[in-house]
Amino acid sequence: MSQSLFSDDLLSFIEEWKNKPGNLIMVLHRVQSEIGYISREAADEVSRLLDVPLATIWGVVTFYHFFKLNKPGKYNIQVCLGTACYLKGGDMIIEELGIQKGLDIDGLTEDGKFSLQAVRCVGCCGLAPVMTIGGEVFGKVTKGQIAGILDKFE
Repeated sequence: MSQSLFSDDLLSFIEEWKNKPGNLIMVLHRVQSEIGYISREAADEVSRLLDVPLATIWGVVTFYHFFKLNKPGKYNIQVCLGTACYLKGGDMIIEELGIQKGLDIDGLTEDGKFSLQAVRCVGCCGLAPVMTIGGEVFGKVTKGQIAGILDKFE
C-alpha cells in the first residue's frame, strides 16, 4: 500500500472517529487543519478511509464555506463583506488587492505568498472596513494603507 497523504496523528484521529455519527465533518476539519485545504487527493483518501462516497464528501465541502478547496497562500488575506464593512468599502479593499497583487476572491498570487477570501464577518464591525492577514486584524482600512499593510508580510 502506498504512503498516506496524512500524518500518523491524523490517521489515528480518523480511525478513532471512523464509526461515530457525524464523523465526516470532524474528519474534514482535521484534514484542513493539517494540510490547509481539502485537495482532491485528501478527499479521495478520506473517502477510502471512512468508506464514504466521494460525492458525499464533495457535497459537504462545497456546502460549508469553512472548507477551502484551493491551497491558501503563506498569508491568507480575509476581507470582511459583512454589512458594516461592505457599506464602508470592503469591496474597495478587494478591488485594490486585485490591482496591487492581481488577487481575485479565492485566488493565490503567482509566488504563493498571498491568497484572498471574502468573509461574512470577523466580529470587528466598529472598525469597518476590516481585513485580516494571518490572524492579524486591520481596521478602518483605506486604499492608501493597503500597500503598507502588505509590506509587513513581504
